[in-house]
Amino acid sequence: MLTVEHVTKKYRKTIAVNDVSFTLKPGTVTVLLGPNGAGKSTLFKSIIGFLKYSGEITIDGILNKTPEARAKMGYIPEMPALYPNLTINEHLEFLARAYKLTDYEDRAAKLLDDFELTDKAKKFGDELSKGMQQKANLCLGLLPDPELIIMDEPMVGLDPHAIKKLKEIIEQERDAGKTVIVSTHIIGSIDMLWDRVLIMQNGVLHADMTKEEVDSTGRSLEDIFFDVTEGGDR
Repeated sequence: MLTVEHVTKKYRKTIAVNDVSFTLKPGTVTVLLGPNGAGKSTLFKSIIGFLKYSGEITIDGILNKTPEARAKMGYIPEMPALYPNLTINEHLEFLARAYKLTDYEDRAAKLLDDFELTDKAKKFGDELSKGMQQKANLCLGLLPDPELIIMDEPMVGLDPHAIKKLKEIIEQERDAGKTVIVSTHIIGSIDMLWDRVLIMQNGVLHADMTKEEVDSTGRSLEDIFFDVTEGGDR
């Protein structure tokens, strides 16, 4: 579904992502782990097509920066970027028009209900708390029912109910055959059913393991994470 081949992103002399390659299959949940500054957000922005980079990224064999590929992706950024003078409902309508969605109202209503935003749907972006903005952010990213769902630190600012609901939705999307990749630097936040883990440090992908491979080591994901990011010659 998602193929990243030898992707490198530089900011002048700083290499934010260094020759990263991996492939994700449909119907899987992948967790992208790494400390702050590991390059996770830069990698995601490259996949979405927001940044220039060297290498190649394809979605179902289609170059990621084409309209056909972008229509298959849903992106939940780390920091919500809502328009202050649009209500939540108007944000949803705006996104639906951008994606040329039809009959999206029922899905929008369910997402608002899932994240307890139904009674906030007429509030403007600048009237929402940080947690509400993040919930609206999730609704917007999930509304197009994308085949590839990219979530950058999606649980930051969420209350316990919203975190529980998000984990349920992630598992539902995986069961529906979608490809989900979630980044975080908080290992304890991903105690959901995951199929694969990618661990980055200083822009380099140091580990790419399935859940079975992690379990076969007899060690916890936390132990492996700290060994990769702090141990040995790294």
